[in-house]
Amino acid sequence: MVFNTDEIQSFAKEFYNIDVLVTPLTGYDEDNFLLTSHSGKKYILKVSSGIRPSFLEAQVSISQHLSKSEISSFFQHHIANKHDQYITIYTDKNSQHTYCIRLLTYLEGTLWKDLNVWPDELYIDLGSFLGKLDAISKDIYLDAANRAYVWDISRAEEAIKNLHHIKDPAKRRLADYFLLQFETEVKPKIASLRHACIHNDANDSNILVKEGKVTGLIDFGDMVWAPLIHNLAIACTYVIMYSDEPVEASAIIVNSYHKEYSLMQEETDILYYLIAARLCISVTQSAAKADNGLFNVHHYQSEQSAWKLLEYWLTINPLKAAHTYRLACDPEPAIQPIDKQSQLKLTRRDIIGRNLSLSYHKPLTIIKGALQYLYDDLGNTYLDCVNNVSHVGHCHPVVVRAMQKQLATLNTNTRYLHEALTSYATELLATLPSNLKVCYFVNSGSEANDLAVRMSRHYTGRNDIIVLEHAYHGTSSLDIDMSPYKFDNTGGSGQKPFIHKAPVPDDYRGIYQGKDAGKQYAQEVLRILENLQEAGKAPAAFICETLLGVGGQMPLPDDYLQYVYRYVRQYGGVCIADEVQVGFGRTGHTFWGFQLQEAEPDIVVLGKPIGNGHPLAAVVVTEAIADAFNNGLEYFNTYGGNPVSMVTGLTVLNVIRDEALQENAVTTGAILLEGFKKLQDSYECIGDVRGKGLFIGVEFVKDRITKEPDAILADYIVESMKNQGILLSTDGPYHNVLKIKPPMVITEDNCMKIVETIESILK
Repeated sequence: MVFNTDEIQSFAKEFYNIDVLVTPLTGYDEDNFLLTSHSGKKYILKVSSGIRPSFLEAQVSISQHLSKSEISSFFQHHIANKHDQYITIYTDKNSQHTYCIRLLTYLEGTLWKDLNVWPDELYIDLGSFLGKLDAISKDIYLDAANRAYVWDISRAEEAIKNLHHIKDPAKRRLADYFLLQFETEVKPKIASLRHACIHNDANDSNILVKEGKVTGLIDFGDMVWAPLIHNLAIACTYVIMYSDEPVEASAIIVNSYHKEYSLMQEETDILYYLIAARLCISVTQSAAKADNGLFNVHHYQSEQSAWKLLEYWLTINPLKAAHTYRLACDPEPAIQPIDKQSQLKLTRRDIIGRNLSLSYHKPLTIIKGALQYLYDDLGNTYLDCVNNVSHVGHCHPVVVRAMQKQLATLNTNTRYLHEALTSYATELLATLPSNLKVCYFVNSGSEANDLAVRMSRHYTGRNDIIVLEHAYHGTSSLDIDMSPYKFDNTGGSGQKPFIHKAPVPDDYRGIYQGKDAGKQYAQEVLRILENLQEAGKAPAAFICETLLGVGGQMPLPDDYLQYVYRYVRQYGGVCIADEVQVGFGRTGHTFWGFQLQEAEPDIVVLGKPIGNGHPLAAVVVTEAIADAFNNGLEYFNTYGGNPVSMVTGLTVLNVIRDEALQENAVTTGAILLEGFKKLQDSYECIGDVRGKGLFIGVEFVKDRITKEPDAILADYIVESMKNQGILLSTDGPYHNVLKIKPPMVITEDNCMKIVETIESILK
């Protein structure tokens, strides 16, 4: 504080002719003092040095306007000095610095944040009061309030510049996500909303309560010309931090506000996003202040509560929030009771390929994604535990913005020089063994696997391919030919003579188990190679996933690939590692699945997570294979390697590194594996728990001795989990294995909830 208590005491006497005792108070932009006269009457004196006098005059104007209203007693009022002025200008003789001094009446009451309980009646009273306030002040325009102000929700996107001050990557990502939603869902609508001079800071330190009633609102220092709905959003933001049911609590406020001053549908429909935006402004401001070594109790007093509410807010479907707020005001719901899903299914059946299946007995209509969550059209939120395509999270804000910027700049084919192509290839190669030196970019894992086999045939001059039983490598004609999961099933064309199936290296129910299983299964591949040689043939390639997906979410036995790759190379074949489902840090302990085996492929195939849902894939090969493929016939791919795809891929790589997502896979994966293994100890139906990082399978059996698969139980668990807001699916030759491959941003709390929910179903 600039002035000590003795100086403030003299100001009170000199300017206002009152004798007082002075107690310093905390403040934000101004120094505040409690003055107590000898008779016990109290005042608040404010001293400011950096605030425009015109803005202080605007505060006086709004104070005078409210003093004539029915809610006059809820506000502090300015007291004129002995010259009948509400703002006293004081110039320090020593520093020649000028200060503005104001004296205000004192309001009795307890701050909202200092209460012990917050009954519904208090929320009702708050909403009613705020409605009256906005109804009274709706027609006031004060030029000084029409200002650029960091705490104006209209400018929430400016908080992006402070995101780097948030050191925790999970928190930074969360705030960034909601700021992206503000830009998308709110910013285009701001100009059309009703505006007013709003208080703009009805927070838990400014709302006063006495005897179960709201009795006051202090401090117009944040007043701004802004959308009227912001006032309600700000109040909701801070008071619902104290509720176990924040959406319901805010709906109570909305309802009582609406009774005093009618809200419009376009206002209530964005309230969810406005609350999130205000929280983002708060946490980014706190982080910036902390980073700059500035401490003010007002910056930090609700920071932890703000983060907690933001984390909770992500679990709320925005449609559900909008629906709740609409019903609080009028009978028109946001969630329509008409069953649109039935019509959608009929239309899909008529005009979309009949053999494109849907998940779950009662399919979902998903309308929005939010990091590890998905939202449906009925207001439900689902924890996504199976969508490994959205590797760094649905709608990850860093990825989305990078894509948007590049898409707005340029997208074209690779016959033009473009730095993004070589930049991404360089960064991608840096994650791979040094023998893999040349990149080919395509649009899908299917296309990548097709190209990888085509290249191996060019290089070797041979045709035969060795695959694993139950393997799946894509949807092209060649991919189907080398996918027993497809050609051995209903409608499949059967095994082609150039395809050779090796046993799945399954050390749970396979022919070999134990510490030597990897070598023993590799010798099965060796037998195929020997049989080919006896027939006068040799392999073009051996291809397998580095952890088996549709084969049952199965890590390979130790040393398996080391032995197989050695044998295949002895017979002149190429070793292809299919990392389409596994790569980019999902295993946690290594960036690529083949690294778990300490083996180096000749070709690696990348897809799914590479672009976080953007259609992108890659084939990376040795120089020798690339040279052989460069035989005079041009290889060109219209979309492969386009600038948008390259920027997207590079951004995904950076996000994995910057947000320590590979490390998160280790931590969260360990929680899941440990939790499932504890369940296995208690429930005989769990035959096996396996996996690495966030690539996990839980196999269900009818009998642990016979290992008879229990697909019915596995399916029942998937459907039951869906009904409780967690999305899983089954895989494996017998469809009895839960596959768990969530976005890499999944949290420890999410993982504990998954285990607990499965246990509740098993019970």
